[in-house]
Amino acid sequence: MNSPTVADRADLAADIKRWSAEIGFSGTGIAAIDLAADESRFLDWLAAGFAGRMTYMHRHGTKRSRPADLVAGTVSCISVRLDYWPEAAADARALLDAPQKGYVSRYALGRDYHKLMRTRLQRLCDRIAAAIGPFGHRAFTDSAPVLEKALARNAGLGWIGKHTNLIRRDAGSYFFIGEIYCDLDLPAEAPASAHCGTCSACLPACPTGAIVAPYRLDARRCISYLTIELDGAIPLEYRRAIGNRIYGCDDCQLACPWNKFARPTRETDFAPRHDLDRSDLLSLFAWTEAQFRERTRGSAIRRLGHVRWLRNIAVALGNAPHATAIVAALEARADHPSALVREHVRWALAEQGSKPVNLPAADRRRAD
Repeated sequence: MNSPTVADRADLAADIKRWSAEIGFSGTGIAAIDLAADESRFLDWLAAGFAGRMTYMHRHGTKRSRPADLVAGTVSCISVRLDYWPEAAADARALLDAPQKGYVSRYALGRDYHKLMRTRLQRLCDRIAAAIGPFGHRAFTDSAPVLEKALARNAGLGWIGKHTNLIRRDAGSYFFIGEIYCDLDLPAEAPASAHCGTCSACLPACPTGAIVAPYRLDARRCISYLTIELDGAIPLEYRRAIGNRIYGCDDCQLACPWNKFARPTRETDFAPRHDLDRSDLLSLFAWTEAQFRERTRGSAIRRLGHVRWLRNIAVALGNAPHATAIVAALEARADHPSALVREHVRWALAEQGSKPVNLPAADRRRAD
């Protein structure tokens, strides 16, 4: 576009939102790229050590908060969201109350969102180029040093809640976000205003106390970090609090009253695969490495690897009520080639050994 008028730019922004909806995104906005205030908060967060072993958070310096430094020529950010809550999945709270089951964060039950989001973002870029000609752009979805939530807030897609997730009044927080950095001078939205008010339900809902203050998350305590990002041993002080959560955690979002407005996804790709929304821990722990690779093909869980999968499930089995079948399954993995698995299995066996035997009711009466 050569020296577009204000009307031209407004028309293009409206077209982009319409094309985005036709492609399947749940919402789209245009963000300004000044993130100075967010940069200060992010650098303070890093300085506090809250990133844990996520060293990549430090690697790119201020490029994360300065879009034009990451992608030269960036003037605007097109921000999109895509709902993911799978309506057909087993009830999340009921599953958390069933310690013999494995809880997988609802976003990871189906296809890896990175793949779907990247494909759609590229389709949107192609649609824009078809209308106006070649333009400078680069698309992201949790794939580069980008302050995604700050940009989505600036694009009017929601506010950053006290649990640090993005919330939208009419859609809750169960959605993915993605961005297109571009050299198009598009009219920016007004940033979304915050509506947490005096509510702080998410803070006590966190099993490990990772939300150390409103709007401040210590990732080192977060179950999503401990079960997904952390590649070593899970610290002993958090293992019992993890309960049966074997991949990620949704507790702070489940506690958020705005999620009564969450919209079930229309994406069949996000439907649960291999009964991961309701499987017994013992059946998941029995997966061989080949079965793990086969059953997590195309899933976000795949990046975990079989060793960390077993590590996480061993912790959940240690937290489950005592059962001879659990002890037998753990003992079968006691000599696993991985020292990481062996250590967590030993811990789980010790936990199982410290609990009363789950005798049938008739046997308990005889024992009394």
